[in-house]
Amino acid sequence: MRNKGLIITLTVLISALCLYFLSLNLVSRGVQRDAARYASRSGQINEKSRQHYLDSVWRAPVFGPLTYKDVRQSELGLGLDLNGGMHLTMEVSPVEIVRAMSGNSKDPVFNKALAQAQELRKTNTSTPFTTLFAQSFQQVAPNDKLARIFANTINKGAIDINASNDKVISEINKQVEESIGRSFNILRNRIDKFGTSQPNIQRVKGTGRIQIELPGVDNPDRVRKLVQSQAKLEFWEVWRQDEFAPYLNQLAQVLNAQEAAATKPATAAVTTDTTATAAATAGDSSSLASQLAKKDTKAAAKTDSASQKNVLASLFTMPGKLGVNLRDTARMNAVLRSPETRSVLPSNLTFLWAAKPEAISGQEYLELYPIRKSTTTEAPIGGEVISDAKGDFDGVSGRAEVSMQMNPTGARKWQRLTAANIGRQIAIVLDDYVYSAPVVQSEIAGGSSSISGNFQIEEAQDLANTLKAGKLPAPTRIVEEAVVGPSLGREATNQGLFSVIGGLGIIMLFMAVYYGRAGLVADAVLLFNLFLIMGVLANFQFALTLPGIAGLLLVIAASVDANVLIFERIREELDHGLQPTDAINKGYSRATTAIFDSNVTQLIIAVILGFFGTGPVQNFAITLGIGVFTSFLSAVYVSRLIIERMVKNNSAKSLSFSTPLSNNLFKNINLDIVGKRKIAYTFSTIFIVIGFVLMYIQGGPNLGVDFRGGREYIVNFSKPVVASDVRDLLTQDYFGGAGTEVKTFGAENRLRITTGYMAADESLDADKQVEAAMFKGLNSKYNSLNPTKVSSSKVGATIADDIKRTSVLSLGLTLLAIFVYVLFRFEKWQYSMAAVVALFHDALLVIACFPIARVFGLNYEMDQVFVAAVLTTIGFSMNDTIVIYDRIREYLRENKNLTFAQVVNPALNSTFSRTMITFTTVFLVMVVLYVFGGETLRSFSFAMILGIIFGTYSSLYIAAPLILDTYGRKEKERLNTSESGAPKLNTAAQA
Repeated sequence: MRNKGLIITLTVLISALCLYFLSLNLVSRGVQRDAARYASRSGQINEKSRQHYLDSVWRAPVFGPLTYKDVRQSELGLGLDLNGGMHLTMEVSPVEIVRAMSGNSKDPVFNKALAQAQELRKTNTSTPFTTLFAQSFQQVAPNDKLARIFANTINKGAIDINASNDKVISEINKQVEESIGRSFNILRNRIDKFGTSQPNIQRVKGTGRIQIELPGVDNPDRVRKLVQSQAKLEFWEVWRQDEFAPYLNQLAQVLNAQEAAATKPATAAVTTDTTATAAATAGDSSSLASQLAKKDTKAAAKTDSASQKNVLASLFTMPGKLGVNLRDTARMNAVLRSPETRSVLPSNLTFLWAAKPEAISGQEYLELYPIRKSTTTEAPIGGEVISDAKGDFDGVSGRAEVSMQMNPTGARKWQRLTAANIGRQIAIVLDDYVYSAPVVQSEIAGGSSSISGNFQIEEAQDLANTLKAGKLPAPTRIVEEAVVGPSLGREATNQGLFSVIGGLGIIMLFMAVYYGRAGLVADAVLLFNLFLIMGVLANFQFALTLPGIAGLLLVIAASVDANVLIFERIREELDHGLQPTDAINKGYSRATTAIFDSNVTQLIIAVILGFFGTGPVQNFAITLGIGVFTSFLSAVYVSRLIIERMVKNNSAKSLSFSTPLSNNLFKNINLDIVGKRKIAYTFSTIFIVIGFVLMYIQGGPNLGVDFRGGREYIVNFSKPVVASDVRDLLTQDYFGGAGTEVKTFGAENRLRITTGYMAADESLDADKQVEAAMFKGLNSKYNSLNPTKVSSSKVGATIADDIKRTSVLSLGLTLLAIFVYVLFRFEKWQYSMAAVVALFHDALLVIACFPIARVFGLNYEMDQVFVAAVLTTIGFSMNDTIVIYDRIREYLRENKNLTFAQVVNPALNSTFSRTMITFTTVFLVMVVLYVFGGETLRSFSFAMILGIIFGTYSSLYIAAPLILDTYGRKEKERLNTSESGAPKLNTAAQA
């Protein structure tokens, strides 16, 4: 073997690195065991004590110079599905960026174009928003120029009044991209300070989306608030009650008259014309709400309550303050947005809600603050002046607060603002919610301030981190979300462990039984390959997930395939009479080409899946891609080093490549495979047609939530429940007839509930509303069974459309890349065409099987993981096809007088043993995954089992026969030979 020294050195170095990084897992587990012992009292672990111990060693050396923090960041972590946690996909709103660049223009043409672009975006998710806006503006005002709107002080130096529309759109695109980049950095800073180990945040290529993964998170609401808060901090002056009360009295008269006219009372409406007596402070008991209530009482005494009432008094029910009951906030918002309110209140008076409700006498109220806006709509002081912030406890009250320090510019502004408002309130506003509104007692110098409120310390710390990270340049919204509970994560971990152990055990046993001592070498190499993969994952700080475990099992099977290919070639050479040393050299030499080609096709698929896939699919692709390199190294080079060492130590005679069980298996195979090709063509056509007709009858493919959009919940019950009964209950009475699917998930007492109810609304309020509706329905009938949510996920309609588009694109690009590679390697387009047709045929057969399976009660969804299975099936089928192509090419080179038609059947027969052994090993591994992998991977493993069957079938009966029906027939006619009269292939001549 050439370059043996280099290969040994490289293997040793890689092994040492893998050993080092995997050893960090042992160190981390040791620290966690120490923490558990420290926190253990009477057999129970105090979670706060355990966390206190871990916090105390967070920056302390635990492994040489490495701190516990370093160890945690470098160890092989577990993904969300194995460890529990939260996955989010955020989308930065380009609408707000465009609006901000226009200076919040009120121009009707601009706003009409912006609204039209937003509507177009719902059906054109793959088109950039700025392109849709440009098209809409052109339609609304064909002869108008965007520069008229965007040539302002905000864009000074970038856009002038003479700029073309293309130039303006180019600048908007630049600003949108920069805003997404800033948002990414700000969110990364916030996440880094959140305190979770191994967080992952990355931009989704070609979109305005940002993906966030937080393993181990157990407070989803806290995360949502952290990532969605725009952190627009403002300090505003507040109107005194005696200043704004006349306007509210005037508004009350208008609303009362409007109410009276609407109800057509029998008697004339009684109006109130007395003025409010203002209090000096906001907390005075003679509040405006109290005065309005008194007037309402007098009015009610004079007229029937059904026909006459004070609208504002019925809303302002908060004792001692201007506020409303939490249940009345929607009504109050409607009043504040009404034209009557806008016509009565001055332009510099606006009302903002408190950030949190206040509990009084068993009721929850939300306070309203009258904010004095400036003529420029900009706050006297903004969040950009904050230089530092931290969450802590107030030394006097003991309540959590956020203390802030301003830069010199902010300190001067703060001093002027407080000096001008002594005895008055200043509202501290974050994202248009008032967190506190203290009364200024004296001028404040030095730039110190604080935000107090009804905080938990974690909330105060999150708010401080948010302020330090900075304000997001544009609002973000959650378009995809998944929350996995820790109990479901532990279950998935066990399932993954059983799958790996089962798959590995079956393969190692098979190799030992079939190949004897050589099989034991393959087993040792297999374990070494597994060690390398885990080490590389740890080295690059990739987390191991359930789809990653599926990829790991597939890599193990592929690694065995390489060994099978090598050993089968060695057995052939031994049968031809070569000595063991020569047979080994020739076997490795001849098998390496096919192994290389097979690995390249697998790498193509891994790269495409990694580029276009998201979340679990991407993790699967990473594991598969790493496995391609480690498998080639271990199977082609490491196994050869071991076998050559055994031969050198005079163990050649005892080095067997077969056992009594396998000695004569697949010997002298002489099947007329090509002769049955028309039967195969007919069978495939009929099967595909039946499958797609059934799919049409069933109302289309059974798409998963990530393809159609919606929300999905995993719910546990204390006893088994009937899924169809739950579906009927929720669909008819609680989900407004929206498409809902309910099925058992891994256990009889666990259901997966998927619904399209409110799928178009991606807001947090909609999330809460859908979940509340679900639990209201479940509790109405199954309250005694204690329904409990253990996992949830959400996919917005726009991202679902993108996932569908990228899935189709992934399949198309995979087939195109394979066509080009096969053309490059085999130099005839017929080989490429036949391979791509066979692979597309495999994909269609797998898809057709799903509606057929539904007829027999196997109802599996087509989702992103299904697409990964189809593409992996293509890779497996291509491996088989490459091996056969390689043998055909070899026969044609060594038997130049023979035609393709004369060598195709011998090539198929000579590789038949390898085909069936590989099929058996991969098939058994996928069966193990199907049985032990859990519901999450059930659809994947089912598709893979089908794909392995159809891939093996197509490599024998579709791919090579198609070449015969194109290139092979023409070649025979050109040479004017017949299959019966031509020279016969002599495979022994190879030796």
